[in-house]
This record gives sequence, structure tokens and C-alpha cells, in this order.
Amino acid sequence: MHMIAVIAYDGISPFHLSVPCIVFGDDLLRLGAPRYELRVCAERTGAVSTLSGFAIQVEHDLAALEQADTVIIPSWSSPEAQPSAAMLAALQQAHARGARVVGLCLGTFVLAQAGLLQGRSASTHWAWADDFAKDHPEVKLDRHALYTDDGNITTSAGTAAAIDCCLHLIRLDHGAEIANRVARRLVVAPHRHGNQSQYIEMPLSETERPDAVSAALDWAMAHLNEPINVEQLAQKAHMSARNFSRHFKRKTGATVVQWLLHQRLAVAQRLLERGDGSIDQVAETAGFGSTVSFRLQFTRMFSISPASYRKQFLHREV
Repeated sequence: MHMIAVIAYDGISPFHLSVPCIVFGDDLLRLGAPRYELRVCAERTGAVSTLSGFAIQVEHDLAALEQADTVIIPSWSSPEAQPSAAMLAALQQAHARGARVVGLCLGTFVLAQAGLLQGRSASTHWAWADDFAKDHPEVKLDRHALYTDDGNITTSAGTAAAIDCCLHLIRLDHGAEIANRVARRLVVAPHRHGNQSQYIEMPLSETERPDAVSAALDWAMAHLNEPINVEQLAQKAHMSARNFSRHFKRKTGATVVQWLLHQRLAVAQRLLERGDGSIDQVAETAGFGSTVSFRLQFTRMFSISPASYRKQFLHREV
């Protein structure tokens, strides 16, 4: 029987702890596959506090990692929190003897601090990707992947991506059919299309201070459904096109073309999420020259089509 050890710690999120427990705790015998032996462990047995204010009772300590075939560290409390030496040593020893090691969401930070990700590919929650890249330049961070499989080390992006990652492991162990049946019982997609870039917040532009460039940006935001070029914006700012482009790049960090595309995609995301109009109408309202161009730019940016993106939010066929 394949044994999975899931590490709990004081202050853990009950949801993040429950993800591997739900996925791997399923009675796979009913589906025609051997079930896993699941053990939740911690540095000490007994009560472990949770982020939600209640405690859970843990019956196994880190010695469980010595026999585990797979070791999972759920999302860590924060990138700044330092794992104990005992936890890092247990992870290192498990990896050294050949166990499969998994870091879900911010659990990737713990694997990196244990030195297990050096030269490896890894993923983590997009909101902490910059922190991870800064703290662990030796790791090949994939900022877009929902999960990353690098041999005997697997890491995932945030929250729901942990479910994707666990289903991927079942797919490796028991095949696609069993993983699909587990997914159906959980009422989730067996395999989500696209990557986590589609979930990264793309806030609409906000003016930092009243100046000529900001006034031009405000005008552009109000006219995104119309053709806009540098000359028009420069005119609104009462500047030459060359002078405006220089000030614009200094203020936004992007060219006018890049900025306009970013804003139009952000508008399109919100329209799709609300189900406002057809794909053709969304393309027109967001200011894309054609529906073909809209589909191309949206798919290139988010690795998912506009129609598929909208289905994720509407929960119905469109």
C-alpha cells in the first residue's frame, strides 16, 4: 500500500490540509484501484492549532516520513516563516531515500529552504512568485504553471491548483480513468485548461497624480472601445508624440501599445466573468479590432480561450 504522509503544523489552513486528505483519502477500492494509506503527521503528536481557530488531533510525528512513499507539505503559513530544523531534516532524509516529495502552494518555499529544489523546476502561488524568485534564484520558477512535475518532486500554485496537483499524482499512480473518476466525485475538472496567469489580477489603471500623462490615460480608459494611437494621447497631454512616449514609458513602464493591450484584456476578463454579451460583443467593447484578434491576444496572454475562460465563471454552457 502506497503511504502518504501529510505534514501539519501550528497555524495551518484547514482547507490546505484537507486538499490532500480528501483527494488521497478517497476509497479507491470502489473505483478499482488500491487505496492509499494516509497519515497526517506533525513535529509532535497531539493538538495542532489551525488558522481558523480550532485544533486538530494528530496521531503521528515526523517519524512517519521514514516509511512514506510520498511526503506532502501543504501551503506554508508565509514565505517569511522559517521551518524548524527537524522538519527540514525530515524532508531531506525522505527525499534522499527516494520518497516523492510534494510542496503545495507556499509549501514550495519549505522545499526550497530544505535545499531540495536547487536546479529544479517549481511553481508556487503567483502572488508570491516575486518573493520566491528573489529568495531562491537557484530554482527554475515557472510562474505560469498550475503545477510542476520534476521527477520525484512536485510543486503547485495556490489553493485550487493543489487539487490539480493531487489529481495529477493519482493519474501517475493509477492512470487517467481513476483520476477522472476521483475528480468527478469531487465535482472538479479532471484537468484544467490554461495556466495560473488567467487568475492573476489585472487591475484597471488608476491615476497616481493629476498630470498631463495621467489625464491622457484617463481619457484612454474612457475610450478603450475606440481605436487609440500615440498621436491622439499625445494631443490630449499637449505634448509631441516623441515627448509623450518618453514620459509614458517612465510613468507606466510599458509602451502605449503594451499598456492598451493590458487594459483591454483586463476589461475583457471582467466582461467574460460577468457573462456580459457574446464573444463578439466583448471583443468590440474591449476595443479589439476583430474577434479573431481578440481570441488570439487573449489566448496568447492567458493560455485559455475567451469562451473557456467564461465557462469557468458562469458554470453553464455558453
